[in-house]
Amino acid sequence: HADSLLVKAGSGLATFGSSSSAGVPADVVKDTIVLEYNDIAQLEEAFAKIGSEVACVIMEPIAGNMNFVRASVDFTRRIRELTQEHGALMIYDEVMTGFRVALGCAQSIYAQQIEGFQPDLTVIGKVIGGGMPMAAFGGRRDIMEKLSPLGPVYQAGTLSGNPIATACGLKTLELISQPGFHAQLHLKTGMLMQGLKSEADAAGIPFSIDWQGGLFGFYLLPELPATYHEVMKTDGALFNKFFHGMLERGHYFAPALYEAGFVSAAHTEADIDRTIEAASEVFKTL
Repeated sequence: HADSLLVKAGSGLATFGSSSSAGVPADVVKDTIVLEYNDIAQLEEAFAKIGSEVACVIMEPIAGNMNFVRASVDFTRRIRELTQEHGALMIYDEVMTGFRVALGCAQSIYAQQIEGFQPDLTVIGKVIGGGMPMAAFGGRRDIMEKLSPLGPVYQAGTLSGNPIATACGLKTLELISQPGFHAQLHLKTGMLMQGLKSEADAAGIPFSIDWQGGLFGFYLLPELPATYHEVMKTDGALFNKFFHGMLERGHYFAPALYEAGFVSAAHTEADIDRTIEAASEVFKTL
């Protein structure tokens, strides 16, 4: 599951807090500490113990691999404060949220709520290539200047700067930069989420929802979870019934309750109406 990660500059210290490192080689894990998402007290405890050795904190602004869990504003603000106090970097993993939730990505949303907020580095996945195999990272000039040819850190990749992927990415960025694009996408996703919740409520099924831009998540729970442990309270068997019921009716959601979903600009209101209608039938069978 996608938690916040503290990466130590040195080695030799035991792992702090819960770790989901089963099956991962010890040499990969030894300098990485896994902390509970949205747990400010644990975050502060970790920095109090090893703050001088923390190189960076890597986090998803919206954790998309435990469905859809937002980082709280207070949690995000505290990470920013602690990393600055201890000379560590704050790295924003926007592989899932980049350009899907806003043109300025998720960090632009948090910047509206936290004065002066900006991560030190940002990582973006294939969304920047319009779905083609491509990725990118960027950040503060003083950090980026440490990369070759300006600095001593060499970085390269087989797919870096592929001309077809970059052409697709540039066209995608052009299209999503049109005025009102993300506002309309957010409204469309909201139609789907609110429609599903309305039908679940009518059938007496506990159902909670959240969405931002084209990214959405729902839980068969009465309240939205804020941590992985709360996510795990979801009735997996009931979710599986919902998934297969929708699939039988021609509507394919992610097959695991831990995955966020996506609405695209290509989806129409008719698509959403048909999905809600199918969900109404399925909820009645649950």
